Amino acid sequence: MKRIGILLPPDFQVLHLMAGTVYELANSLAGEDCYAVSLLSEHGGVVASSSGTGVLTQACARVDYDTLLVAGQTVPTTPSAPGLLAILRRAGVEARRVASMCTGAFLLAEAGLLDGKRVTTHWALARELQRSYPRARVEEDRIVINEGRIWTSAGMTACVDLCLALVESDHGAALARSIAHRMVVHYRRSGGQSQFSALLALEPKSDRIQRALDYAKRHLRKPLSLDELAEAAHLSTRQFSRTFRIETGQSPARAIEVLRVEAARAMIEGSNHSIDAIARETGFSDPERMRRAFLRTFGQPPQAIKRAAREQAAPA
Repeated sequence: MKRIGILLPPDFQVLHLMAGTVYELANSLAGEDCYAVSLLSEHGGVVASSSGTGVLTQACARVDYDTLLVAGQTVPTTPSAPGLLAILRRAGVEARRVASMCTGAFLLAEAGLLDGKRVTTHWALARELQRSYPRARVEEDRIVINEGRIWTSAGMTACVDLCLALVESDHGAALARSIAHRMVVHYRRSGGQSQFSALLALEPKSDRIQRALDYAKRHLRKPLSLDELAEAAHLSTRQFSRTFRIETGQSPARAIEVLRVEAARAMIEGSNHSIDAIARETGFSDPERMRRAFLRTFGQPPQAIKRAAREQAAPA
């Protein structure tokens, strides 16, 4: 039986408690106690989460866990408590694996555990992590990265992806896949974090630009020229193009491509249509153009995402 410690810093992101559910289900589905999970903190007692809910923890008096998981904070606070960093440095030597959930990577970096390693964290804070700790090699579009004894994961709910990967490493793909089916989550998410952050960048500040985006979503099969979008927004073409870029940070052409690939991905994962038919329905002139757009947005071609969707739908 492997001992798992989940280290909770003050104001830890409450979603990271989901990590415990993965190990709970691992024990249940395996029919034996594969894991024993402990909630830990520097001093023990009740630790407040990001939601204000208090969680009872044990003092982290020992660090020779099989795996020490470090929860993140919604807003990382530095400098961290010296005692907390000392725990992490000891764990880097004594634990078999040390893993960070989301912004827990900031704590590992501050403890010096990420120097020279490929790592990831929440996409919105990846560049800040790289600026603050230049000796780490931050890859902002990854979901989970394993660098020997150090594992890091992307934003918030990616703690589940991380723990599934750890279970797969310990007990194989079949158990990890069964846990994912029971939790109703992807066994392995295709693509990177850009699939979640891309559309967030399109949130406009004015009704006019929102009106143009709504029009585009309803007419993705059409060519959607700049003049047509400007007319939907009741702006001149020049004013529309300038305002759109200011409000969304993207050109209209790139934004429409994002809408197309999001719609195409939904069709790939939720239907049996051919790649050619989906390309036509979502406004790509041909499958090759759609393939290039998928590589830019998701880092994978449509065929790989289709295969992943089939695997997810298959019985555990």
